[in-house]
Amino acid sequence: MTQQFNNQFFAFTKQATESAFKAQTLALKGLETVAALQLKAFEQQTRDSAAFVAEALETRDADALRTLWEKGATLGREQAERAVAVSQEIIAVTQKTAESLQALAQEQRQAANDAVAAPVAKKAAK
Repeated sequence: MTQQFNNQFFAFTKQATESAFKAQTLALKGLETVAALQLKAFEQQTRDSAAFVAEALETRDADALRTLWEKGATLGREQAERAVAVSQEIIAVTQKTAESLQALAQEQRQAANDAVAAPVAKKAAK
């Protein structure tokens, strides 16, 4: 009886550990993707802002200032649009990760149900 309990306990522990490892892997992959998206967006915004500042430092007259003002407004709009697009991509990655974790949890639940039902079915068959 003790051996059977130990076998079931170790099987359950192994299954839980494997599922936790898979869940951690999925979460880390999602986090890595999100971080990469954010870093890419930050790099692009930094390049655009640096170029704008460099141009602003070269401004010498009113016409150049007027042009700079228009470019600044355009830059702000482009950066806002880019931020929205990156946010949408992040939401998509997060949703995909959540769906994968949910599927993993369902597999774990089904495996646990099967593990509990198997000994009961054996006893009923005897």
